[in-house]
Amino acid sequence: MQFRSSATSFLITILLATFSGCGGEAEYKAVDFSKTVSVAQPEARTATGDVLRVAVAAMISPKETFVYYQELLDYIGKNSGFGVQLVQRKTYDEVNQLFPKGQIDLAFICTGPFAASREKFGFEALATPQVRGQPFYQSYLIVPKDSSYRSFEDLKGRVFAFTDPDSNTGAMVPRFWLAQRGETAESFFSKTIFTYSHDNSILAVARGLVDAAAVDGHQWEYFERFNSGYTSKTRVILKSQPFGSPPLVASSRLKKDVRSKIQELMLSMHTDADGRRILENLQIDRFVVPREEWYEPARAMIAGLPDTPVDHHATQKP
Repeated sequence: MQFRSSATSFLITILLATFSGCGGEAEYKAVDFSKTVSVAQPEARTATGDVLRVAVAAMISPKETFVYYQELLDYIGKNSGFGVQLVQRKTYDEVNQLFPKGQIDLAFICTGPFAASREKFGFEALATPQVRGQPFYQSYLIVPKDSSYRSFEDLKGRVFAFTDPDSNTGAMVPRFWLAQRGETAESFFSKTIFTYSHDNSILAVARGLVDAAAVDGHQWEYFERFNSGYTSKTRVILKSQPFGSPPLVASSRLKKDVRSKIQELMLSMHTDADGRRILENLQIDRFVVPREEWYEPARAMIAGLPDTPVDHHATQKP
């Protein structure tokens, strides 16, 4: 999907920072999203007993992704008998495109692509995280804590940050809110940007670089608990309906016995002392078997958005 903004290109330079370990002020640097570097692409093969290539959609920035997921990936490797290679890409679509090319085995992906395009990309859900007793998450509309904004309508003519163009909570939901009001991003906001991760969006709001952003509620709650230096400078003014949480998916090319082994490992993780500790650090209660109906709200919302291509075959069960 190509998300259009009449006010600004998403290839912009904004000030970003690394969240500090104790939640205090961090060291800042300018990041220019228009500058890219070549990254070696993985070979087109599937796991054969040695290495599982695991991707993480860019829900959080690269350094935070490493910190956030490393223990979990180490646990999968240790208990599955496979080596684990972390694969990162800038956008959700870049991660999704690795599946039909046979270049990835597992991935933690966004709910939107899973709900709307899973047959296109060739993956199936193995496990869904349960957080605070529910396998659901929400989009949080956040604004600077000391701002006067109290409702979505107050953001008319303001500057807004989306995360990734394919993000359910960071792009699809705010587009849906706009469509409900007969508006588009171009008609409603004075300027829009893409930050490409939820922690970057939180930071942009906290530092006053934008007036508002829509972010993954799980991510906001995680940073609020463990590193509130920036979330404490923001305020949630609107929450979306619940959607099925972003699942762990496996390539359809991955051998069935390997998929079953990984699924069993994830579903039993909370019964193991080491696994339980890792889950607690991630604010996850446990992983559960995904249910089709959890993802219907996201599928229906995406299908109803204007100018949003949807894989209609995705309505069939995998």
